[in-house]
Amino acid sequence: MNSTTSIIGFIAAILTTVSFVPQVLKVWRTRSAKDVSLGMYLLFTLGIAAWLVYGVLIESWPVILANVVTLILAGAVLVMKLKFG
Repeated sequence: MNSTTSIIGFIAAILTTVSFVPQVLKVWRTRSAKDVSLGMYLLFTLGIAAWLVYGVLIESWPVILANVVTLILAGAVLVMKLKFG
């Protein structure tokens, strides 16, 4: 993979991963997750875990790093959904 491809991959990874921060902060601050879909976050978190495994199998650092962070953020929202409703 050339450097331009890697840079584009890292930019995409950063943008899509950071997009979850506002949701995590909102649920944390309000202690309310009533409008968050449990089914969506459950499926999404499982999908991110699968992407992480895929990234490890193909040894792609942009995929691995983005999905580790996204898994943590999405998992946090999922846990808060279960805790705060």
